Amino acid sequence: MATVTILNDIVHADFPTSLDIQKAWGIEQLDLRGAVFGKSFLDLDENEAGAAVEAIRSRGLLVYCLSSGLFFDDLEKGEAHFRESHLGQVDRLIEAANRFKPKVVRLLSARFAERASVPDSVAYIAERYPWLLALYREAIDRIRAAGHRATIENEVHNCILSKPREIIDFFDALERKDGVTFTYDVQNLWVMGTFPTMDVYRELAPLIGYYHLKGGMAGEDGKTLQWSSSLEDASWPVVDMTARLVEDGRSPVICLNPSHGALKDGYDYRDLHKRNLDFLRERIPGVR
Repeated sequence: MATVTILNDIVHADFPTSLDIQKAWGIEQLDLRGAVFGKSFLDLDENEAGAAVEAIRSRGLLVYCLSSGLFFDDLEKGEAHFRESHLGQVDRLIEAANRFKPKVVRLLSARFAERASVPDSVAYIAERYPWLLALYREAIDRIRAAGHRATIENEVHNCILSKPREIIDFFDALERKDGVTFTYDVQNLWVMGTFPTMDVYRELAPLIGYYHLKGGMAGEDGKTLQWSSSLEDASWPVVDMTARLVEDGRSPVICLNPSHGALKDGYDYRDLHKRNLDFLRERIPGVR
């Protein structure tokens, strides 16, 4: 069994309106990223945070994930920058988690400019940026010590995670099996060069704790993402992969994201988020 959520800020920019829409759609658990009274949840003052918690509680909703952007930055900026600008915000992330009481809090994967020419990012990081794993470990340990659980999501745009082997090696190198899970953003990994297949899922399954879904249609080569689309029209095996993930119990909540890719002339993009939500509930056994 799994329930579906959606990033709050893609539903509506106004926070109460977003909550009302999600409630009407039958969403029970929230993924908070941005647009919480026009701010990141990390930037809310005490009164604003209290009002946000009350707005959620009064609608009978819960928070599944606080999706921070911590660690998604250029490694070339160096250890001091990451320590101040990312690790330095972990206490604020914990304070937010203490208020909103999510099941998981998200960190993102870092990035580096030479990504396209580096076949093994984990070995590259060990040689060039050995401090990165130590900072991730400290963030994970502090989050866990505060009673929360971390998850790390693969991103796009020169992300350090571009293929299953890198992801597996990265989590092995973290040495925090009981403290952090992998948020598998299927389309992000596709953008980074790994087409979503069932073999990819099977490789990553032991690490997955959260699952992000986007559609996307391939171009003429049948592999490269070209067009933004609904889940129903996606070029990758949405139904088979998601059904297997639900059957395996890997992600109790599945999160819908907006699709990457160009807008295709003549394609119907109306009500795409609601269509994706309905598609999952109609086509995947055990999804509500």
